[in-house]
Amino acid sequence: MTIALNKPKLDNLANEIWKSAERLRGKFKAYEYQNVILPMIVLRRLECVLLTWRAAKGAEIKASRPSIGDAKLAELVKGMERNPKQAPFGNATEWTLRKIYEEDHTLLEANFRAYLNGFSDNVQDIVEHFNYRAVVGQMVKNNRLAPILNQYKDLELGPDRLSNLEMGYIYEELLRRFSEQSGEEAGEHFTPREVIRLMVELLEIPIPERHVAIYDPACGTGGMLSVAKEHLLDRAATDEEKNRIEQLLTVHGQELQSANYAICRADLLIKNDSQAKVFLGNSLIPHVSGSREPGDQLAGKEDRFDYMLSNPPFGVTWGGKDGYEAEARKFESTRYRAGMPRTTDGALLFLQTMLAKMKPASQDKGGKGRSSNGGSRIAIIFNGSPLSNGDCGSGESEIRRWILENDWLDCIVMLPDQLFYNTGIFTYVWLLRNEKPKSHQGHVMIIDARKQFEKEPKSFGNKRNRISDLHRQWIETHYRDGWAPGYQAEDVKLFRTTDFAYHRVSVVFWQFDEHDLPATITEPYEKAFTAANLKKEQAFYDSDLSFELRVKVPEGTHRAGADETALTLSLAPKDNAAQKLKALLPEGATVLSARWTHRHYVQDDEYIPFDADGKPEEYIPAFLAREIAKPICGGSGCLDSHRGGIS
Repeated sequence: MTIALNKPKLDNLANEIWKSAERLRGKFKAYEYQNVILPMIVLRRLECVLLTWRAAKGAEIKASRPSIGDAKLAELVKGMERNPKQAPFGNATEWTLRKIYEEDHTLLEANFRAYLNGFSDNVQDIVEHFNYRAVVGQMVKNNRLAPILNQYKDLELGPDRLSNLEMGYIYEELLRRFSEQSGEEAGEHFTPREVIRLMVELLEIPIPERHVAIYDPACGTGGMLSVAKEHLLDRAATDEEKNRIEQLLTVHGQELQSANYAICRADLLIKNDSQAKVFLGNSLIPHVSGSREPGDQLAGKEDRFDYMLSNPPFGVTWGGKDGYEAEARKFESTRYRAGMPRTTDGALLFLQTMLAKMKPASQDKGGKGRSSNGGSRIAIIFNGSPLSNGDCGSGESEIRRWILENDWLDCIVMLPDQLFYNTGIFTYVWLLRNEKPKSHQGHVMIIDARKQFEKEPKSFGNKRNRISDLHRQWIETHYRDGWAPGYQAEDVKLFRTTDFAYHRVSVVFWQFDEHDLPATITEPYEKAFTAANLKKEQAFYDSDLSFELRVKVPEGTHRAGADETALTLSLAPKDNAAQKLKALLPEGATVLSARWTHRHYVQDDEYIPFDADGKPEEYIPAFLAREIAKPICGGSGCLDSHRGGIS
């Protein structure tokens, strides 16, 4: 069951934290608020965990040694804290946020910096990626360190008061407010936990009996990875199954934004998840040691994953002077060999990155799909752009074609709108797998789940709808049962992969006038009036053409005492345009303007469904004859043809 969230409680806490951001107004710019507040939240949450751990360890020692003195007890606990095998992290000092605030304020900065420096190396990594030591200097300069410490010194942020799920909502709500306050575009859309739960269950991740690896190339604050593991632990019926999950399941992620990466690392520390591996960097480009931006640190044949899930940022530009197009194109002949999408939307780069990390599929003799050591499954959230962007032959269309021809696309689930915090648009879950069972092969399921929601009791930003357990089960049931022969449901359709393929045929047909007769048109001739261009017009129109010219002639060759004269040129389809033009124009004459009369042809693209059982040379002409009632120009023919896109 999905854990019920006390949203009024979370709202109140988010509002309380937000007050500290408001205290920064006038001293910090709006986009800098999160640089101050988010690290302080993380530090206080880590401190709450550490204080609880110290109390628990002290109680354990006291129970076995009742006569131990306080000083000796504190020394023993501190020794255990320094041992990574006994404590996930520690702080070598005695400072807490409360003690720092209550000490002499002239020593506030020095004591707070000592507190930061006292943390163990794994926390130092988090502090460094927040760049918090530099921010502390700004806080001191602007006289804001004391009020911020006072705000957080007693705030109850420990896991015993606020679960990881609830803390995730707080992070996301604050990040949403920060992005709105600073006027940033909401390119990063944090994923509601009920949507992650749906994705995890559609992936059908089992309790592991061997090593199972899960991956997210845009892991943000780690929500996808955390929910995937929590879901498995919830399903574990015995301690033995829980132990298998802890020992055999590893989660892997990469995140580009330093603050999100730091929050994710802190969350993993609090959970003491030693099986998690998260890296800072851009998963879409090669990783080169010493480069200005770290790249994909999980690349190569040895880094393949059983299950992958992600909600990559929507509509993020990867080209231009601020992008990373040059670096991404280093993968053009390998990872992105199917095509490169437009530089204003890198969503399909994330999908190709995940497809490159699939384990090779191993089919058993019965063709029933996944064996014990082969194949991968992917769940990824997109907006509508990857479904339809790009015409036939474009990068996007060629990527879709590649996916369909490899028969990797398994299902697309159409989700309700207003599910996300920073956007109200409709979204889609794509399910892909390279180990389809026979019943799935050659087909794609479409599930219309846009009506499967209920209203949120209280909206979170743009999130006004939610998927309940009942709606999630509706989707899962249709996905599971919809492959059965003869299964019928109004909102579930099965398509052949070839149903999404098409031919694009450019045709030219003769426009008819109001009397339903073939039309001609007289209009200015905008091209350069050269023999080469006239030859092209003859080939295209394959009919008589006439031109009315206004010509400037050299002095001494003018007629009727004028420097300009009007001439007429008629061309039949077989005429030699160069000879007729030379004979018509005096030597040195210049064509000032021209009007021409020609058949009124219309050029258009027709998208013709691919017929897997037919021959293109037969069904394409039949389609054109059926759909276009007017004569098609015989000289133009089929100018271009491609197959393999989602139309």
